[in-house]
Amino acid sequence: MICEADGLNRIFLQLGPISIYWYGVIIATGLFLGLYLATKEADRLGLKKDLVVDLIVFATPIAILFARIYYVIFEWEMYRGAPWWKWFAVWEGGIAIHGALIGAVLTAIVYARVKDVSFWQLADIIAPSLILGQAIGRWGNFMNQEAHGGPMSEVAYQNFHQYLPDFIMNQMCIDGVMYYPTFLYESFWNILVFILLILLRKYNPIRGEIFLNYIIMYSIGRFFIEALRTDSLYFGPIRQAQLLSLILIVGAIIILILRRKMKQVDRRYNGKKVNTKRAK
Repeated sequence: MICEADGLNRIFLQLGPISIYWYGVIIATGLFLGLYLATKEADRLGLKKDLVVDLIVFATPIAILFARIYYVIFEWEMYRGAPWWKWFAVWEGGIAIHGALIGAVLTAIVYARVKDVSFWQLADIIAPSLILGQAIGRWGNFMNQEAHGGPMSEVAYQNFHQYLPDFIMNQMCIDGVMYYPTFLYESFWNILVFILLILLRKYNPIRGEIFLNYIIMYSIGRFFIEALRTDSLYFGPIRQAQLLSLILIVGAIIILILRRKMKQVDRRYNGKKVNTKRAK
C-alpha cells in the first residue's frame, strides 16, 4: 500500500552534541517500572527489596551485552568489516530479546547460588516484570521504525488497520510504503501474558511455574508474530526466533512435567510447603 506521512522524531532530547533517543528512554521506562513491580512483590512475600534490586543491577548490563552479542553474531556479515566499537553501539538499535533473556537467566542462576536463595522464586517474582518491560520496550522499536512486518495491502488496511490511531500508522509509513505494525501485535500479546501471569500468581502455583508459563506463553506469541516480520535473524534458512521459540516451548513443558514427576516441587509461590498427603 502506497502512503505519505512524516515519521516521528527519534530524538527525545538534544543536549549539544549529545542525543538522547526515544528508544533508550522507553527501554529505561520499562526497566524501572518492572523493577518497581518486582520489588513491591518481593516485599509482599517477605523478602528484602535489595535482593531483587541487586539482581536487576547485575543482570541489566549483562542482558544488554548478551542481547547485542546475540544480534551481532547473527548479523556478522554486516558487522565484520565495521569498526569494533560498532559491535557495542546499542544506541543505534540492533539487540535481540532472546540474547537478553539468556544473559538475564544465567545471571539469575549464578546470583541465586551466591545468595543461597531459590532461583525459581526469584524467576517467578521477576517474570511478570520481564514481560511488561518487553511490552513497553516494543514501543522503542516503533520509534525506530523497526521490528515491523512486510508491506500492507489496501484490503488489510481497510479491514482493520484504518481504525488504529493515526500516529501509529503514520510511523509505519516508511519510504512511501505502509508496513504491518508487528511491534504493536507483540506489545499487545505481551500485555495479555502479563495479565495472565498476575492472575496465575493469585492461585499460588507451584514455585517456578509462573516463570515457565511466561516462557511458554511469550514464545507462542513470538513464534507466530516472527513469521510476519521482515528483519528476522536467520539460522540458515530458518528464522532463529521461531526455532528458539519452539525449543523454549517444548523445553519449558518438559521441565514442568519432570519437576512434578521427580517431586522437585516442594514449595508454592508464596513459600509455603506443598501438601503431598492425599486426602482420605
